[in-house]
Amino acid sequence: MNNSFEAVTSLCAQFGAKLYERSFIPAEDGGFAAMVNFGAEDALVSDGGDSAFEGELRFAGGERALVSPLTHETMQALRRRFPFCAPSAVLARERTMGVGDRLGIAGSGHIRAFEPFDATPVLAQQSMRELTLTKRTFEQVLDAASGAVFREGFRRGFGADGDHLKQPDEVEYALSCGYTMITLDCSEHIRNDVAAMGGMQLEALPFPYDDLYKKYNGVSVDIEGAQLCFGGTELKRMLHLYGAAIDFAQSIFERYLKDRPVDFEISIDETETPTTPLQHYFVANELRSRGVIFQSMAPRFCGEFQKGVDYIGSLDQFRAEFAVHAAIARHFGYKISLHSGSDKFSVFPIVGELTRERFHAKTSGTSWLEAMRLVAMTSPALYREIHAFALEHFAEAKRYYHVTTDLTKVPALDTLPDDALPALFDQNDARQLIHITYGYILNASDDLGERFRPSLYELWRTHQETYSNLLARHIGRHLEQLGVPARSERQ
Repeated sequence: MNNSFEAVTSLCAQFGAKLYERSFIPAEDGGFAAMVNFGAEDALVSDGGDSAFEGELRFAGGERALVSPLTHETMQALRRRFPFCAPSAVLARERTMGVGDRLGIAGSGHIRAFEPFDATPVLAQQSMRELTLTKRTFEQVLDAASGAVFREGFRRGFGADGDHLKQPDEVEYALSCGYTMITLDCSEHIRNDVAAMGGMQLEALPFPYDDLYKKYNGVSVDIEGAQLCFGGTELKRMLHLYGAAIDFAQSIFERYLKDRPVDFEISIDETETPTTPLQHYFVANELRSRGVIFQSMAPRFCGEFQKGVDYIGSLDQFRAEFAVHAAIARHFGYKISLHSGSDKFSVFPIVGELTRERFHAKTSGTSWLEAMRLVAMTSPALYREIHAFALEHFAEAKRYYHVTTDLTKVPALDTLPDDALPALFDQNDARQLIHITYGYILNASDDLGERFRPSLYELWRTHQETYSNLLARHIGRHLEQLGVPARSERQ
């Protein structure tokens, strides 16, 4: 078979398929592989001589092609045949960002956002809560990411993160699916109740940390000019607060990660009070002293990192405290990780500067919001129905999130013309309304079955190019504000 691009284009035209041009891979023996669209669905098309894939042989005009549906088996074969479609451990690279795709359709837009920048995406990034609310699996999330990588011809590498995992079986599940990063959420092992206790209350608690107390009491360290001193009541509070979490992280590392080429992130950000630099140093130092190797850590910073909106708090305080957090990460040789990083534009320049452009940041819900912005742009009637539904279920959804949404500030839809609806996504309270109700929206049903999901996915499929462009612009703004340099031609 002629391996020219024109021949493949002609072949796809005879099959009634549209070729994704960036996906085309010619082979030395005259064969090829490519991603094509048959209207309602994509498929992998190859010359038929590659035993890696299974599918239906089709013939047209003297040419033949093997059409493989994008099943999990096809995507597994794709990752074996073309290793650039498989994730790898990427946190050793200077600048990385997780861009969770809750819908399985954002990959192309995410990739286009990264193309101009010298940063690496973690394209498959989902928590167990997100999987439950979207009715997806780790396998499906990774398959969608691999498909986008192949479709866009993206060969710079990407990661796959089992995000905010809390249980050993969740870690095991993500690793069995080929995920190359584990973010361990230690929140269930952090004693938040001791944060507000007085000295007498603390002294009354059972104290199984005598050895650790002796190890740290009276210790003082200098981290790039910042003096961190351990001792007294605050040291005891710290041991109560994080002692069990450190034991948990150690057990997960030794059981699952010690001999694997997998990135390990420690998440201690799901707490009721900010992580002080002294607490950050203690957790990191104790883990390192126990031989736990991790590539990034997510403390809870001062101020508020609410979902879908910019940072709330004093930027001066954030700068002063973040400078020490960044110095601690440098001291131990790992990266600071910024969770709930969607749309935190005011702190991005500080993060980029003080980490010396070596960081990991996480976004997810912002891609869902851009998908819903598209709904408001292209189907006002559908958006109005969904918006009203979200208002009805907001109180339920709020139980799972810390947000300060004021629904009285969300304009009444009957006061807005259709062309004003997309601007709702530039207003914080309206953004949070749609952001935290995503699970309710996707899972809504009535007597006829799923209420919104089929119409939403049909709309997103029809306007896929527009959605990719919206994402490329929005995620690109994140990278730009973080100070990520432009990619050179040689990269």
